[in-house]
Amino acid sequence: MIAQGIIVQGNSVLMVKLYVQRGNIVWNFPGGGVEENETPEQGCVSEVKEETGYDVQITKLLHEKNYNYTYLTEIIGGELFLDREKEYNQDILETAWIDLSNSYPFDSFTKPLLQRYLNEIEVKNG
Repeated sequence: MIAQGIIVQGNSVLMVKLYVQRGNIVWNFPGGGVEENETPEQGCVSEVKEETGYDVQITKLLHEKNYNYTYLTEIIGGELFLDREKEYNQDILETAWIDLSNSYPFDSFTKPLLQRYLNEIEVKNG
């Protein structure tokens, strides 16, 4: 089971640049595997903290498919920090705020989720 959080501030989204098992380098939302004793929500919060240094709260489940959960989250504390000494962060190369108008780092997985988020904001703001 995987849980990840989308964090948007202004016109930027927080992303992590990491190595994946197939050997590629990708930009993804902060998140990862949910521990056996965690709910997907708890896993999302702990994974975002581990990968970014931010404390977050979940505002909404945006997407769920095949035990992969994507939540909208907001920062409630902490500061941007990547602890490279931790074994679980060894595959992460960088954590950065990416401008939503920059399509380069958004792939076939992240782009539809961001578009879903942007569509919801557009409907909400009318």
